[in-house]
Amino acid sequence: MDDLEKAILLAYEPSVADSTLRAQAIAFCDRVKADASALIRLCLDRLQRSPLVPVQFWCLQALHDVILLRYSSIPPADLPLLRSAMLSLASDRPLPIASPPFLRNKLAQAVAALIRHEYPASSWPDPFLCVLPSLPAADPASIDMFARFLAALDDDLLSLDYPRSSEEVSAASQVKDTMRQQCVPQIARHWYDAVSLYNSSDPSLVTLVLDTMRRYITWIDIGLVANDAFVPLLFDLILAPSSTDQLRAAAGSCVLAIVLKRMDHRQKMALLSSLRLSRIFANPDLVQKVPALVTGYAAEALECYKRLGSADTDGYSPLNLLDEALPSILYVMQESEEMELSNVVAFLSDYVIAMKSHSAKQAMYLSQILEAIRVQILYDPMYRNNLDLPDKIGKEEEDQMGEHRKELLILFSSICRVAPSVTQLFIQNLAITALSSSKSSVEDVEAMLTLFYRLGETIKEEARTGNGSLGELVQLLLSARFPCHNHRLVALIYLETVSRFIKFVQDNAQYIPHVLAVFLDERGIRHPNLNVSRRASYLFMRSVKLLKAKFVPYLDVILQDIVAQFTSSDWSSKYLKCSGSEDGSQTFEAIGLLIGMEDVSPEKQSEYLAALLDPLSQKLKGLLSDAKAQGLEESSAKASTIQQIIMALNALSKITSFIHRMVEILGASILPFLPMPLKHLLVENEPEDMVDFLVLANQLICKFSTSLEPILEDIFPAIASRLIEILPRDAFSSVPGCITEDWQNDDAGVVADNLLVLTTMAATAEAKENDDDGWLGSTQLEIDPYSHYEPSQSTYATYLGHPWNNLSRIPVPMRELQDLQRTLYTFLHVMANHNLSLVFIAPSCWRFLDVIMQLLLITACSHKDILLRKAALEASRDASGGVGGVPRSPIVRRIVVTLTHMCVQIFVKLIKDWCTSCNGDDMVPGFRSFIIEKFAINCCLHSVLDKSFDFRDANSTDDLKAMKSFYHLLIENLRQQQNGSLAFREVLSMYI
Repeated sequence: MDDLEKAILLAYEPSVADSTLRAQAIAFCDRVKADASALIRLCLDRLQRSPLVPVQFWCLQALHDVILLRYSSIPPADLPLLRSAMLSLASDRPLPIASPPFLRNKLAQAVAALIRHEYPASSWPDPFLCVLPSLPAADPASIDMFARFLAALDDDLLSLDYPRSSEEVSAASQVKDTMRQQCVPQIARHWYDAVSLYNSSDPSLVTLVLDTMRRYITWIDIGLVANDAFVPLLFDLILAPSSTDQLRAAAGSCVLAIVLKRMDHRQKMALLSSLRLSRIFANPDLVQKVPALVTGYAAEALECYKRLGSADTDGYSPLNLLDEALPSILYVMQESEEMELSNVVAFLSDYVIAMKSHSAKQAMYLSQILEAIRVQILYDPMYRNNLDLPDKIGKEEEDQMGEHRKELLILFSSICRVAPSVTQLFIQNLAITALSSSKSSVEDVEAMLTLFYRLGETIKEEARTGNGSLGELVQLLLSARFPCHNHRLVALIYLETVSRFIKFVQDNAQYIPHVLAVFLDERGIRHPNLNVSRRASYLFMRSVKLLKAKFVPYLDVILQDIVAQFTSSDWSSKYLKCSGSEDGSQTFEAIGLLIGMEDVSPEKQSEYLAALLDPLSQKLKGLLSDAKAQGLEESSAKASTIQQIIMALNALSKITSFIHRMVEILGASILPFLPMPLKHLLVENEPEDMVDFLVLANQLICKFSTSLEPILEDIFPAIASRLIEILPRDAFSSVPGCITEDWQNDDAGVVADNLLVLTTMAATAEAKENDDDGWLGSTQLEIDPYSHYEPSQSTYATYLGHPWNNLSRIPVPMRELQDLQRTLYTFLHVMANHNLSLVFIAPSCWRFLDVIMQLLLITACSHKDILLRKAALEASRDASGGVGGVPRSPIVRRIVVTLTHMCVQIFVKLIKDWCTSCNGDDMVPGFRSFIIEKFAINCCLHSVLDKSFDFRDANSTDDLKAMKSFYHLLIENLRQQQNGSLAFREVLSMYI
């Protein structure tokens, strides 16, 4: 062993204790690589003489690197030696068959790299022809090496399955063209001989050869493999009981490559028919072992059907081929792994779409597909208890099943649309079977109801007549009581399914008693599982909103069931165990909606309210009495119960919801009666109530615009006073999203969610009048401007880039204050954009003007987002044009509305309204100077000079250009009335 071999062994031995010695060995090996000519001769010599695997691998790696990376440094005189030696190693003098596969793979990569550089150039025109003559009499090692070489060449250059540059694609095409002319027939003959010779004695070698052959079938002449010699040989390997699974799969992959070969569809039909895959379809065990071949064959037959139709073509019918393959496809669907299942579902989706008009036989296949879907979406019974009272295992199983079902349920929906009668009959049979047997499992019933639920998505409007099978199906659903109804999964999907068909019930009033029974008995709010009961309460409230007029005649029945449930001794404590929006109080909201209907007489309303309120008030009095006499821990539990009862009473009242509806229904006739209820709503209300009030005010402003001005002048002082009480100046100083200078931490802006998009919609009417560039046509959002929008997790991520769970660190009362803060800005923006800015300067409201202006200024200057600063800058530039009497360019057209953007827009509108004269006689003395010296400088200059403003960023450069243009325009427009504003220009000169 010489020094080089010792150095190589040290370099490849990670367990060497002396790191210095190992580093010296690596450096020595690197010095050996310096001279390309000497390295080539050294490596070729050591490959023949050294038995050490690390030394052989180092030599092959060095040769591969010098060919791939330093080819130009190889002396031309050494190239003939390199070519002959490499070809010899790949053919007649290969590495021993016992050598590790990674050695042979590295040698194959080195030969492929050399081919890539020199073939088909004139310097080396026939490397394949030099190798092929020696292969027929070669030993298995040579055949193995040649197969690996072809596979490496495919990976390195020929295959289009990897991203390639245009130069690589051109080089690959040139190599393929030359090989087709020169050696592909000989290579195909070699494959046939190797497979025939070694399929019994060396299956692993034949598997390697077939894998190489599969790679090349895509671009060689199909006649070289799809012939009377090769195809029978491949099918013998597939059908032979003695074939290993690997060999059978490799042969199946070659047949699949033949099937997928691109050609004219008539020729493809002839090819598919000649393969006679019925020999495989007849054996379920074989189908399971070559699922990709079965799916690919069926997909090609379907493509031929799409192009050629169902008629016979040259004696072949695509439809017959499909009918022949479908049973095997369904078997694959039931038995295959997840990856192949995805391919099967993709094929079946195409099949269903193609069979829009189906025969009786195809309807039978559709039913079989439905059954296969049902089997695939079944939960594993071993997780039944974990899913009933969900623990970590149950939740994981539920999540995995939800992901697993996605494509399957999309396929089911396609069948529903193509063959609704087949689907309805299938579900009806499942439901009847589940109801008729006392042994129906949770998994079977849940799967049936899941499919039933998805059926509801595809029902056409004209089908909602109550006639035919659908009417029978809905009636069967509403009266269903399954043996396993107590299980959480069954109960939840049952309620969701009933809710999905509520619109059907809307058109078929005879089912209303059944719907009420579903929600009010043990299947709904009386269900022993708390999650089910809460969900039933929420879904009942949704149903009431849709069907309240039809529910009124049943109020007595509804109240009779609800009073017993929600005034029981343990109701409050039971529901307190839960958190979230579905807390059971939705039932009281639903009752409030029903009692408030105009069809209910005042006497009945009083009677119904007494039936609900008397038990609750008695319980409340008892709890208060007990709390006085008990200790802190016990009284805390009582206080929580009292809080729950108060929430129920609040849900029952919902006075603002009545006013919302009165505004829409009665219109302007309600205006004279608004002041009194609005004032009452402002008396000692909580932050959440104040949010509801401002949302109501937004609706009134959007509905009546300037007609509401006298009422707003009357109530605005009360609004402002109450907001000042609830929102002290330091209210947000310690949490993310404050409106002071503390809004500079990493969580800044987390509270400015896209509730503010409501502002854009509230001002739609005003914006359309000034829509100079037609932006509303492409970016308008369909959001109710006076709805209390609840942002979702994805909404926060989309508009702000802040994680939703940041809010979980904020105490609940603080979140309510932040919600109120956002709604306040919306309210001010709606007022400004509906020509109600005069309310701010009315005599009764004047004292609040300074507070409002300072609040808007602080918020407009505090946001640290560069793009938002740019929005503020552009908006201010437009505002300066309005002040000077110069026509404005369009205001910022950004759909991502934030607090900063909103405040800037308010200022822009106030400038338009209050600075209408060019001689300086403004409606609000000092406002023009405030805009120039405070807003323009602080918002458009100081805020962009913050350290977060990156001058290397392209957006920053654009901002600076826009800022310079803005200030030039501002100085020119204000020269006459402000003499250029000396103070303003002095400050400006400090920075520009």
